[in-house]
Amino acid sequence: MTAPTPAVRERVLSLAGTELPAYVYDVAALRAHADGVRAALPGGVELYYAAKANPEPGLLTALAPYVDGYEVSSGGELAHVAEAVPGRPLAFGGPGKTPAEISAALAAGVDRFHVESLHEVRVLAELARRADVRAGVLLRVNLPLPAGRLEGSSLAMGGGPTPFGLDPADVETAAGLVTGPLELRGVHAHLASGLDAAAQAEVAGTVVRWAAELAARCGVRLAEVNVGGGMAVDYASPETRFDWAAYGEALGRLAAAHPQFTLRVEPGRALTAYCGWYATEVLDVKRSHGEEFAVVRGGTHHLRTPATKAHDQPCAVLPVESWPHPWPRPAAAGERVTLTGQLCTPKDVLARGVPVPARGLRAGDRVAFSLAGAYAWNISHHDFLMHPRPGFHFLG
Repeated sequence: MTAPTPAVRERVLSLAGTELPAYVYDVAALRAHADGVRAALPGGVELYYAAKANPEPGLLTALAPYVDGYEVSSGGELAHVAEAVPGRPLAFGGPGKTPAEISAALAAGVDRFHVESLHEVRVLAELARRADVRAGVLLRVNLPLPAGRLEGSSLAMGGGPTPFGLDPADVETAAGLVTGPLELRGVHAHLASGLDAAAQAEVAGTVVRWAAELAARCGVRLAEVNVGGGMAVDYASPETRFDWAAYGEALGRLAAAHPQFTLRVEPGRALTAYCGWYATEVLDVKRSHGEEFAVVRGGTHHLRTPATKAHDQPCAVLPVESWPHPWPRPAAAGERVTLTGQLCTPKDVLARGVPVPARGLRAGDRVAFSLAGAYAWNISHHDFLMHPRPGFHFLG
């Protein structure tokens, strides 16, 4: 189990049952982590935050001193982030950008578009011409990689048939379409998520070398290479962290070998996952066919991560001694329990095989699920069964 920070523990235990579930964000811990990431990256390597991981304004503003900009992937994210952190550089990525979204981005002064297709280049060129503005373009490329290069990734975004980015065969055509109001700035490649530092460095090297070869082949100047995000967050071993120091050293060597490029990384989950906790209360404890279950307030309609990633969300049980009800207090009798939510589906499982503390697990105890600072509330199916929405608390 993973123990919450003292500030988080105090807040979780101070909330009334009716105030749960709740998301509790340790913003001070987020700042310290982001500062460490920033310090690990060599000078000249830019750090953008992928807002899709968690767009809470309190987190966006906390990250502002440590990041060079933000990546957004829809018109809604664009408007939201621009309001939360006004005046900061934005990169607009994602497939299927609509003309209305592109026009809004041009009007907002977005300085980088991660272009995903030949069609998108043409639409962007025409809309920029009509608006009489210039737009910087990074061609997002779905690069082929040698077999095994993405082994161990939790989510492949490239390296094979996917809807993301340009096929390498179309890149030179796309580069030729970047004329008039468009300025070709470089290449973007986000190929996988869940890679460790060594694998990320190897993929980054492949992307940078490919960009250098493209520039030489086409006789164009490319100033920027965005090697994406996807740094591993280990839900099975939450104390394990991505080795930013090793990755930064590798990027430093890469930048020295290719001084013509500004390198950029674009993490999301690896920045904010650790600062977030989903806190709730045990409602019932019962046995079924030899297995014990603890039913908690809320569930995967608030914290969908364990369902989408098919894992057990790390958590800590926080004992509560008081029991204000006249009926008996149900308690676990065994050493392991499965934590489920209130939804009418067997898929509403937050964690299996959770060790029962020595003093037991009873209705009324609190449970704090860690690594809930990214791809948690914002990807969940909030309205299924229409339970109350969680509260949100920002500490520090």
